[in-house]
Amino acid sequence: MDENFLLNNETAITLYHDYAKAMPIIDYHCHLSPQEIFENKSFKNITEAWLYGDHYKWRAMRANGAEEQYVTGGEGASDYDRFLAYAKTVPNTIGNPLYHWSHLELQRFFGVYDLINENNAPLIWDKVNAQLSAGGFSARDLIAKSNVKVVCTTDDPTDSLEYHIQIKDIPDFDCKVLPSFRPDKGLEINRNGFVQWVQKLAQVSGQSIGNYDDLLAALESRIHFFHSVGGRVSDHALDYVAYADTTKEEAAAIFAKALGGASVSLEEEMKYKTYTLTFMGKLYAKLGWAMQLHISAHRNNNSRMFGKLGPDTGYDSINDTNIAGPLAKLLDGLDREDALAKTILYSLNPKDNYVLGTIIGSFQGGGVAGKIQLGSAWWFNDTKDGMLEQMNALANLGLLARFVGMLTDSRSLLSYPRHEYFRRILCNLIGEWVENGEAPNDLELLGTMVQNISYTNAKEYFDFGL
Repeated sequence: MDENFLLNNETAITLYHDYAKAMPIIDYHCHLSPQEIFENKSFKNITEAWLYGDHYKWRAMRANGAEEQYVTGGEGASDYDRFLAYAKTVPNTIGNPLYHWSHLELQRFFGVYDLINENNAPLIWDKVNAQLSAGGFSARDLIAKSNVKVVCTTDDPTDSLEYHIQIKDIPDFDCKVLPSFRPDKGLEINRNGFVQWVQKLAQVSGQSIGNYDDLLAALESRIHFFHSVGGRVSDHALDYVAYADTTKEEAAAIFAKALGGASVSLEEEMKYKTYTLTFMGKLYAKLGWAMQLHISAHRNNNSRMFGKLGPDTGYDSINDTNIAGPLAKLLDGLDREDALAKTILYSLNPKDNYVLGTIIGSFQGGGVAGKIQLGSAWWFNDTKDGMLEQMNALANLGLLARFVGMLTDSRSLLSYPRHEYFRRILCNLIGEWVENGEAPNDLELLGTMVQNISYTNAKEYFDFGL
């Protein structure tokens, strides 16, 4: 993993070092805590910075035989014990991007180039913790060291956004921390807690919600509130894509049924979701937002561990539902009314790359370059192979040059070297095309393309005011 890591030809080396490396980062989808950024959280040791909340690493540790107390923490497991359990795991991650990411994180932030293993664990523990104790590695320091210009967190419509508001007033912090509107709880009408969520929405929006019109008014109010704080993106987790022709009256009756505590059929759920998401989609288009649709996750597979640990602890997987028909109808319904926002489509199932890559081509236009995007390789796909599959599909079917590039999708402030990983893979791919005679050896053309994908396309695509 030297300076030319993953760069296997001279063109790739030049593209990365002369064009891509220094570009800033726009992290337009992540799960960082705005509170930790506002409070400028410091970390007492490498375990807290590296392993807390990182379910990528947790899954690997479990696969390596670590007991749960050393994975997510528990009685009798110190932070050093947990660090040691991960250090024992890393040598077995060869072939997994965690091997590369883990070493890059230590190298780029802490200048630690030792191989991570059980024998080196005490040395690495002492080296990194000494730096953390000395200062300069707080939340905002890590963002600044990574040259991040925008962070878009993931926020429920009922969130106060108090920390986003306060972050705006922090002097000498050159990064916008903006909310993303994530209304999943308002769409999942059959999920436990739906009625309680509606009650909370009523409270924060300052209006009672007794019927569907009230719900839509409250959602619209919160969208405008997010907009006033700088929010310019929505985010929807569509574990399956719901579409059913319906009317507002039908959706209203279904909402009333659920609000009264009655069960809702799958068909009714689909009708409610279709109308409600379409309503919000029209608002996004009106306000110039980008709409993100994250599709095909299968969540909380392990009910026993869900009961112990809750969601987002490493027990999710890829779903395999059919998405082409309902997704095309959903987008077409908005497009028919000239109300289709800039939209980024992601599927967690890589089989859908060509499905999404052809769907986006059906809805481009309006004078917006890359208006509908094939989203970055995401979650289980942000591997070397996954990134190449996504970029090759986009290149084969559309315009790779208009791609808005990598996102972090992480809860860890140490995850930003993933952008370097992506950029190296991107430069090597284009370099291979040049070496094979498939692309011109025009460094000005290709260097601009690499810079655009790394940063400039996202800067121009999202209305973040950069």
